[in-house]
Amino acid sequence: MIRDAIHRITESVSAWDGVTSLAHKFGGIEFTLGKRELGHVHGNKLVDIPFPKAIRNELVESGKVLPHHVLPESGWISFYIKKDEDVAQAIELFKLSYETALKKTGNKNYEHQ
Repeated sequence: MIRDAIHRITESVSAWDGVTSLAHKFGGIEFTLGKRELGHVHGNKLVDIPFPKAIRNELVESGKVLPHHVLPESGWISFYIKKDEDVAQAIELFKLSYETALKKTGNKNYEHQ
């Protein structure tokens, strides 16, 4: 387990324009853009992120993520953080969720690091 994964993810994702972070109802930290949840991180080991089914299916088929651990038929994915490099991959998945959310709202004017 990576000890500071939740901190590194929260620091990065929370810095993006319009993103807020709050306690998630099942533990961990949830990230939102307006009323839309971008996903959440449970401690230092698990990230859950919602995607449109087509994107979710591509990610699962690529082997990068697993279907959601509780709702495997939904658009949600689960990503387990097992090594340090996985933190960067988790942030990239949140970035994809963020960009997908912006496209759905029609807001293409954004900046993030």
